[in-house]
Amino acid sequence: MPSRTEEPPQNDHEPVCASSGETATAVAVDATDAPGPDPRPGRSWQGVRALLVRLHFYAGVFVAPFLLVAALTGLAYTFTPQLDQLVYGDQLRVEQMGDKPRPLSDQIAAARDAHPEGSLASVITPPGPEDTTRVVLSVPELGEKQRTVFVDPYTAEVQGELTTSWGSTPLTTWLDELHKNLHLGEAGRLYAEIAASWLWVIVVGGLVLWLGRSRGQRAKSVRGVLLPDRSARGVRRTRSWHAATGVWLALGLLFLSATGLTWSKYAGERFGQLLDTVKGHAPELDTTLPGAAPAAGDKGGEHAGHGAAHETASADPAGFDTALRVAREAGLDGQVEVTPPSDSAGAWAVAQKDNEWPVHYDQVAVDTEKGEVTSRSRWADYPLLAKLSKLGVQGHMGVLFGIANQIVLAAIALGLTAVTIWGYRMWWQRRPTREDREAVLGKAPARGVWRRLPLPVLILGVPAVAALGWALPVLGVTLLGFLVVDVTVGLVRRRTA
Repeated sequence: MPSRTEEPPQNDHEPVCASSGETATAVAVDATDAPGPDPRPGRSWQGVRALLVRLHFYAGVFVAPFLLVAALTGLAYTFTPQLDQLVYGDQLRVEQMGDKPRPLSDQIAAARDAHPEGSLASVITPPGPEDTTRVVLSVPELGEKQRTVFVDPYTAEVQGELTTSWGSTPLTTWLDELHKNLHLGEAGRLYAEIAASWLWVIVVGGLVLWLGRSRGQRAKSVRGVLLPDRSARGVRRTRSWHAATGVWLALGLLFLSATGLTWSKYAGERFGQLLDTVKGHAPELDTTLPGAAPAAGDKGGEHAGHGAAHETASADPAGFDTALRVAREAGLDGQVEVTPPSDSAGAWAVAQKDNEWPVHYDQVAVDTEKGEVTSRSRWADYPLLAKLSKLGVQGHMGVLFGIANQIVLAAIALGLTAVTIWGYRMWWQRRPTREDREAVLGKAPARGVWRRLPLPVLILGVPAVAALGWALPVLGVTLLGFLVVDVTVGLVRRRTA
């Protein structure tokens, strides 16, 4: 590790934004980049930069651990398709492909002979010729989870069963919960929302600081922005790697922050309110048969069947074949989920489940008695926000573009981990080493920078931050916490000075 003797003498009041654990993009500045303390500081746009330095530093130091955990757990989740095939290959794949699959009714009969417990919730057709059919059972003792029986579509032989959650295997479910809440339930979801709420702040702030450097011709070149300076030494070398890598990661990190917030607990509720206001929700499939009164609480939708365990009407296995045939004739190709009605007034629901681009999410409601489609929901008719939300979630999960999506997410996760480590290393490298000023870590940027902000920034910024805190409640609460601690520390130091 480079020694401090490789660095030129540092100003005693040099800001230490670069040495924080900020985990997104560009970082701190040289001693001449931010003005030193002034007994009577004037308002100028340099105050905005100084504020960004301080915010970037503290956000990095305190939020970086959350981001690091999110990166590592997300990296593990990224390759769940391959892990599922490795762990559950006997259930997921057929031993030998045949010429033509057996009727769904035969496959269902085999599954029910092996597992007569519970009620039949839905049947999911194989995504490929080498895959098994999934017969999903609602079993009361499993709660919201299901028992999925895997059947060879060519021989109608049962190959095994798993306890699944929303169609996911136990391994995928475990890694998903690890990433979302560290297996701590609702309380654990706060960690992920803190990470997602602050990630974009750190990224944008870091980019502004790195791109707005005022010293050196290298900083003004594209090469100086995108590539690390390998001629630098000490903290400047670490900062160069930290910042340049962050620039390359910025777009991906902003995407992960935005998509992660859409299904977070608190910001996700705000996003839902926005969709309600602009009527941006995905259309629901009407599964009520023409002329029949809808049952209380009966809804269709893409998760009808294998979501919460619920009793379905006594479904004739032959109805699955009819519903599938009518749906195929209506143009629903690829993998589909066939769900029987919950009562006699309901139609069968058939929904496409192709998550890879180009996605297929059309749904039809089928009257199996008449052999006709009674209602339809098309992907093309989704509102723009619903489409962006759906595609964003699939991209966040690494399934939208197949293996390419997984590789990109893995690279972002590894890059975020490296940038985090470099950030903390800079914090350590900037520590005072003189005998009379020796410290374990570097100094934080100077307090009171808000006094140097231009009045227009203050007037417009305060309500803007308040509105942002409402839209992203976890960001607002943690930011308020930072301010309270900062003011308290300042008052204590003033009294003890």
